[in-house]
Amino acid sequence: MMRLGALLGLLLLVFLSEPGYGHEIRPAYLDMRETAPNEFAVVWKIPAQGEMRLSLYARLPVSCREKAMRTKSIEGGAYIERWTVTCAGGLKGGEIGINGLQSTMTDALVRIEYARGNKEIARLKPEMPSFAAAGAQTSIEVAKTYFLLGVDHILSGIDHLLFVFALILLIRDRWMLMKTITAFTVAHSITLAGASLGYFSLPQRPVEATIALSIAFVASELIKIRPGERRLSESYPWVVAFAFGLLHGFGFAGALKEIGLPQSDVPLGLLTFNLGVEAGQLIFVAAVLILFKVAGALSTIRPTLARQGAAYIVGTAAMFWLVQRIASLAA
Repeated sequence: MMRLGALLGLLLLVFLSEPGYGHEIRPAYLDMRETAPNEFAVVWKIPAQGEMRLSLYARLPVSCREKAMRTKSIEGGAYIERWTVTCAGGLKGGEIGINGLQSTMTDALVRIEYARGNKEIARLKPEMPSFAAAGAQTSIEVAKTYFLLGVDHILSGIDHLLFVFALILLIRDRWMLMKTITAFTVAHSITLAGASLGYFSLPQRPVEATIALSIAFVASELIKIRPGERRLSESYPWVVAFAFGLLHGFGFAGALKEIGLPQSDVPLGLLTFNLGVEAGQLIFVAAVLILFKVAGALSTIRPTLARQGAAYIVGTAAMFWLVQRIASLAA
């Protein structure tokens, strides 16, 4: 029993050590568009909170020279710089990198659009902070980049994963679990697509607060389970998952917007990003089910007791995030 308490305490510490926002580890975004032969309009977006920003700096090929002073602004949780450069001989073969990326936990997305219509997208990581521009890229390569962004986004989105984890704890029947996860997927795909295409939107911070509330709700339902009783959330968990999935979709859409998905990339980028989110979600569900099976074989702790302990961890973490996110609304 003491071991269980120590484990639950450690897990709680891990959850509460996460940032108040489930997507605070956001990627930086460098956009370069060729407006004239060898001349590029540059937009550099860096994650920020208020006046505080990450110490990341775009490094362009040595052949590139700035034509005018940079304009700087803070818009929607991002520090943005805009300027124009002339690159003698073009970008092909030139090295583009992000200084400071090695000391962070974030990635950077680089998108280049050439005058002849070719596009190039690269995802830079702390272990690979630069690349050589190729001058062109296939649609498959572009799709792969957005797909991997989707996988990484869901696997680093602790709040979304915690909601799915709570659903797994709530539902004993595997067929019902499959239907519930499908309902969650369909719901957040609807709002992700609608918000990304500009049909509707919600302010990001209230959405993040409501996502935390959705996790707390499912955790409370877990705690209230009694033998011989079936609550609405147990009988129709797919309804709960669909309703809250709509809100989670706005969260995914906000992340995709922060990345800087250009309108010209919306169909392909939206589809493959969403497929990446679903792939990451399925990986997580499979891992949790395997872990449960192994733990059940090795542990002598009653499943009901373990489920209750996990519910308290999930609920405490969710309420901690909820308080943080509500407080940020007034900041």
